Amino acid sequence: MRLSRRRFVTLSACALATPAWATTERWRGHAFGAEVSLDLRGPRGLVEADLQAVIAQIRALERRFSLYDPASDLSRLNARGKGTLSPEMREILQLSHRVHAATGGLFDPTIQPLWEALAQGEDVLAAQDLIGLDRVMLEADRVKLGEGQKLSFNGIAQGYATDRIAALLVARGYSEALINMGEFAALGGPFRLGLEDPQAGRLGALHLSAGAMATSSPTAMTVGGETHILHPKGGVPMWSTVTVVAKGAGKAALADAASTAFCLMSRSDIETAKQKLGLSRVYLVDVAGNLSSL
Repeated sequence: MRLSRRRFVTLSACALATPAWATTERWRGHAFGAEVSLDLRGPRGLVEADLQAVIAQIRALERRFSLYDPASDLSRLNARGKGTLSPEMREILQLSHRVHAATGGLFDPTIQPLWEALAQGEDVLAAQDLIGLDRVMLEADRVKLGEGQKLSFNGIAQGYATDRIAALLVARGYSEALINMGEFAALGGPFRLGLEDPQAGRLGALHLSAGAMATSSPTAMTVGGETHILHPKGGVPMWSTVTVVAKGAGKAALADAASTAFCLMSRSDIETAKQKLGLSRVYLVDVAGNLSSL
């Protein structure tokens, strides 16, 4: 996967009492092109083994969805235009179709040819003609892209990984953890997270309990002179930063995809999509640095 957008959301505090028989560990690493971390509290002697299981899961998902690895499932699919549909690929594509529909097509993983054209100074208009998630066909165990299409899950894979790690920890008996795979998921809580913008700096904070939070900032990086969150229909971002909160388990991928698309949408359209997708809260930072919420 290419370099991820930088996340302007920071962990401010996590004040949890820890019994003598337990330990709290904070692990930091690198995955999906970004710094990732995990705050994990559990019985002494088990936390280290569980952290190793988490790391193994992260690496397995990178082998599925990395654009940096030519042997990954995603790289091979992009090269061949068709391939076997793994359960993980099916889940991420089905959710992509759902958010694509709710956002009027503004969340679209087929944006990858446009990214490549901008990065390499090639024909942008020709690349835009290749965009369209409706041309990606899912069959029983196969996936087929439209002619010339390529996928990028840069706007959803980190959230998907966050959800998978959260599910792994729940299965191992954890009820208190803060997972940061580029997006946040909280088991238990509350955890206090800061709201920040690339230009305006720190603007506030929120408390996250038993849910997920994702943030996107178009100007966090650029490609070919454009903000890295690319408009599938040729428009420009409308917000400096968007943060989406979704309550419940397994919602980080949804929040991730929504925050990406919402950067390109009007306030009224975001409100409509928020209701369709069942999101809890959306925080918007405009280009003047003003923070508001829906």
